[in-house]
Amino acid sequence: MPRRILLTPLFAVTLFVSAALLFWSQPMVAKLLLPMLGGTPSVWNTCLLFFQTLLLAGYAYALFASTRLSVRQQTIVQIALLLTAATVLPIRLSENAVAGVPRTGDPTLWLLIRLLLVVGLPFFVLSTSGPLLQRWFSHTRHEAASDPYFLYAASNAGSLLALLGYPLLLEPFFDLRQQSWLWSYAYAALVGLFMLCALALWRSGETTATNAATEQDEVSGTLPDEKLTNWRRLCWTTLAFVPSSLMLGVTTYISTDIASLPLLWVIPLGIYLLTLILAFARRQLVPRSLVARVMPGATIVLVLVYLSGATQPALFLALLHLLYLFIAALSCHGQLADDRPATRHLAEFYLWVSVGGALGGVLHAIVAPALFNSIVEYPLAILLAVWLRPRARKQQQKPPLQLKIGTDEALLNPEESEVRRRFGWRDLWLPLTAGLLTVVLAALVQSLDLPALERAALMLGPPLIFSLFFKRSHLRFTLAVGAVMLASVLSTNFGRETLFVERNFFGVVRVARGAEGEQHFLYNGSTLHGRQYTALDRQCEPLSYYHREGPLGALFEIYNQQPASPPVAVVGLGTGATAAYTRPQQHWTFYEINPAVLSLARNPDYFTYLLHCAAAPVDVVLGDARLQLQHAPDKHFGLIVLDAFSSDAIPVHLMT
Repeated sequence: MPRRILLTPLFAVTLFVSAALLFWSQPMVAKLLLPMLGGTPSVWNTCLLFFQTLLLAGYAYALFASTRLSVRQQTIVQIALLLTAATVLPIRLSENAVAGVPRTGDPTLWLLIRLLLVVGLPFFVLSTSGPLLQRWFSHTRHEAASDPYFLYAASNAGSLLALLGYPLLLEPFFDLRQQSWLWSYAYAALVGLFMLCALALWRSGETTATNAATEQDEVSGTLPDEKLTNWRRLCWTTLAFVPSSLMLGVTTYISTDIASLPLLWVIPLGIYLLTLILAFARRQLVPRSLVARVMPGATIVLVLVYLSGATQPALFLALLHLLYLFIAALSCHGQLADDRPATRHLAEFYLWVSVGGALGGVLHAIVAPALFNSIVEYPLAILLAVWLRPRARKQQQKPPLQLKIGTDEALLNPEESEVRRRFGWRDLWLPLTAGLLTVVLAALVQSLDLPALERAALMLGPPLIFSLFFKRSHLRFTLAVGAVMLASVLSTNFGRETLFVERNFFGVVRVARGAEGEQHFLYNGSTLHGRQYTALDRQCEPLSYYHREGPLGALFEIYNQQPASPPVAVVGLGTGATAAYTRPQQHWTFYEINPAVLSLARNPDYFTYLLHCAAAPVDVVLGDARLQLQHAPDKHFGLIVLDAFSSDAIPVHLMT
């Protein structure tokens, strides 16, 4: 009995340490690579895609091992893999890798290959630990062996602690080299813990079984129907996909439209993990019915603020999006936890969950930038989340899971659902009414001189409130909110015609023409990054942040009075408006990371500051300014202007 009592803390601590190492490595490796590629949200999204894909590979191996190998064989192979991965430690980036950073083009492939070489093997081995350790625990004689899902909470707690502890306790006090060595020492401790788990398992005498169900296993399911159908697997994947997609969407939105801060993406990922902990806890700390009740209202508020394009107050907006991520992710993860299968299907369950998470990464890092010219994947994830919300009533044990697939009463079991019912006429005209109301109100408010949020409230408030009247119908409510979103996008340029839009690794760049055609505007995301008069006699007048009566004008009025004219560096090109301050005998160098911005600044159909307004030679260097400036001679520039804005804030990593 004493030995059995020690099994729970032993396996829990091993899972905790393994998960902590797994999520400690993510910000550490991202911090190692992110500065080389400009610190854009796409860098982290690509990193997360890599981590999710390796997690999927690890779960696939765990499923293979648990079905093809005996428990003793599993432990031997796992320890061998752990020792093999230790040979590539500590985690580091070679000088050749630094020299090979692509200066132009899409660096996604380079980043994925570099991640594989730097941390691929250790991360893969760690990703196998969760399902394997839980499977091993189920083969012990412990009284809780029939339902080891509680260990999942220990795993997620380790993940969350690592994510929160990294920016608070590790990153401020240790450089990357020291962090890598500390990580290696912790990894060595984990190998020892795995050996203890293997020893405990061997002593239990349950080391020859593979996937054959034990008597306990047959009755351990929390739900009566333990048949695994393809429909049920699809639902697991979908419920895992939506939170993953939302997490990446929130990360991109906050980093692009609100502020660019190092490790800011840790917060959405931490919330994502927190919802997993709450969902798989033994006690339901947040009622599913409460989540279902607040989701429609939370969706209305979020959509209203999101479509307004507001960027201030930044803290309020960030908290609003993070709160919605918490609610929606808890909704999906709660349904996953309610539908968890018996222990014999544990590895496959985690495999399909990881498939959904990886698909979210694929959508945001690869598919969406290639297919869409704007950020549409985040609004789509919001709609999916509110469509899949649980019922707003007390939880009932109904096989196998109450998942909303467009109807009020749909179950995962298609034979028992209303998925097959006809698409009713109300399902069509009610959402269309909401969309048409949005179009009419948009036409009425365009002439009003109001702040963006107030104008959006007048235009979007009534149709969104109208949608709430049929929130009990998941399909109608979701379609109505989607119709409002679509109508808003199609009708609310507020007098500005879009001339050009392009999306690439570095974000979405858009050029618009003013209502009277007298100005062109440059946007990065939803933030204005410069404008220019179209009239020839006024084209060289810098506008927006750059006007001559502002701080930049005052700066160059003093700087250009110097008898000598040292070279000037400008980090961030934008429209090229800063070139209007050049003087003869000077030499200016612009540093721009986004090739789309450079193309627009040199295109006379959009902006002409570089072509017509520069009074001195102007060079443009394409690439990350922090890396490119290293090639400039010491004390070469007399002035360096930082103009690489993300939203209304300078990226903090540029201040280093």
